[in-house]
Amino acid sequence: MVARLHALTAESRETFWRSLQTLNGTRVVIAVVLLVYLSFDARGLRVSGQFIYAEVCLVYLLLAAVFALLTVYARRRFLLQLLAQIACDLAIISLLYLAAGGVRSGLAILYLFPLAGMAILAPLLLALFSASLVALFMLGESAWQIVTDGDTTMLLAGLSGAAFLAVVVVVNRMAAKLIGQEELAVRRGVEIGVQQAVNRLVMSHMSDGIVVLGVDGQVLAGNPAAQQMLGLVGQDLNFRLASAPALEPLAQAFDEWHADATQHTAFVTIKPYMDPALQGVTAAWSARRDLAAHLKARFAAVDTSGLGVERSVIFLQDVTGIENQAQELKLASMGRLTASIAHEVRNPLSAIGHATSLLSEDLATPVQQRLLRIVGDNVARVNRMVEDILQLSRKVQPHSEPLALDGFLAELVAEFEETHALAPEVVRLGGAARVMVRFDALHLREVVLNLLNNAVRYASGAAGSIRLFVVHDRVRRVELHVQDDGPGISSEVRSHLFEPFYTTSSKGTGLGLYLARELCLNNEAMLDYEYRFDSDAQPDGSRKSSGRFVITFARAAAKPGPQPSI
Repeated sequence: MVARLHALTAESRETFWRSLQTLNGTRVVIAVVLLVYLSFDARGLRVSGQFIYAEVCLVYLLLAAVFALLTVYARRRFLLQLLAQIACDLAIISLLYLAAGGVRSGLAILYLFPLAGMAILAPLLLALFSASLVALFMLGESAWQIVTDGDTTMLLAGLSGAAFLAVVVVVNRMAAKLIGQEELAVRRGVEIGVQQAVNRLVMSHMSDGIVVLGVDGQVLAGNPAAQQMLGLVGQDLNFRLASAPALEPLAQAFDEWHADATQHTAFVTIKPYMDPALQGVTAAWSARRDLAAHLKARFAAVDTSGLGVERSVIFLQDVTGIENQAQELKLASMGRLTASIAHEVRNPLSAIGHATSLLSEDLATPVQQRLLRIVGDNVARVNRMVEDILQLSRKVQPHSEPLALDGFLAELVAEFEETHALAPEVVRLGGAARVMVRFDALHLREVVLNLLNNAVRYASGAAGSIRLFVVHDRVRRVELHVQDDGPGISSEVRSHLFEPFYTTSSKGTGLGLYLARELCLNNEAMLDYEYRFDSDAQPDGSRKSSGRFVITFARAAAKPGPQPSI
């Protein structure tokens, strides 16, 4: 056992002083009990006419009070104070022991109090020395009784001394073990505190967001980067993900990961401006109210086996800047492509268009005229696409006049079904009544046709397998959803979906979705691929989340008509 306090930690030294205070409190109680006992035995025990029982108890009580004050106001030289107090205890108890008549008085039990304190607070050698002195004193007193009175109490005194030595050894070993455990706990506490400080520093300076969740999606903690990405700066983080409308995509991804732990990564789009509770939280979000945060979310379960709790961590990475950077890196090649299109494509298109006009003068049958009209229409469409690409490179301002979506979409769907020879009701249109938006009609035509061409490629072809419907978000912005019943886009493809020249089809150019998004941005709108809950409930009452392309227009209609829920 460590004898000197300076070899221990501050917490262990404080424990030793508290134990000494407890010892002093116990000493006061013993002195009071002895005085109470005296009140029932008024004989005034004496030895040789010198030591009076009551006076000894009063002196003991006074010394106990002095020792108690010293341990509170003079915390210096711990071992010296302890030895002085134990020596006083042994002297007083020995006087009372002699005054009461020796071992037969039963006062020998009082020796356990100072000896146990010595065994707890002092080294084993000092504790054994004190117990040996007590045993020798008791044996000497018994020997004197044999000589003077012939009283045979030697055996009882020897057994008591042996018991005292055994108690000292056991108590000292137990105290040493407890002190060692406390030292270990203190060191572990310091290590944990340092580790927590390092973790807080790392989390506060990480550019990636970290969100700690409970088993039910309860947000428990998040670093500043996560709060910035999710628009939660200055907000209380004690809430459930599903309770925040703006964080619904992240809550859906978390639930899907819980259902299938193999899906560790998901790409979500967060729109903090959609949640009225988050309006005006930070200048960063108020400056980009028309934009959304495209986040890569990676889920991981914390190993808390045996602790009775479950924790999950979401690592968030804002891929918006990465996507923009990737697109900027490819804009140089896009510039070369547009120059090539201007010189190599427009001239052949002009020749094809001129030849079509000449043929129309010589071919008069309805079938021939219809074929020539199809050729002419597609030449005009390709020429318009070339113009759009050139506009993207020159950032030409589009003619975004007010456009009625109901008539525009109905005409577009009818033309699309006829062109692709689709069965009736394959493309289902809804929710577009009396909705006005500001978007260049030709640009919107190219965007929607591009999305419908993608949908018809993967849809089943059944009635309603392709859905085209208009809804309003929580801030009354108009959204056009294009959805099919085919397989959703994987997270790997989603991360590159709107990059130029990226395609998963051997026949594609990888420009369709990129041009569609750029056309939307030119019209102050936004195109994105999102996962949302379907409005139709499943047989078990739940709703299935599915992917869809969402066009968010710059302005919402003043008086929206009936619409399906998001």
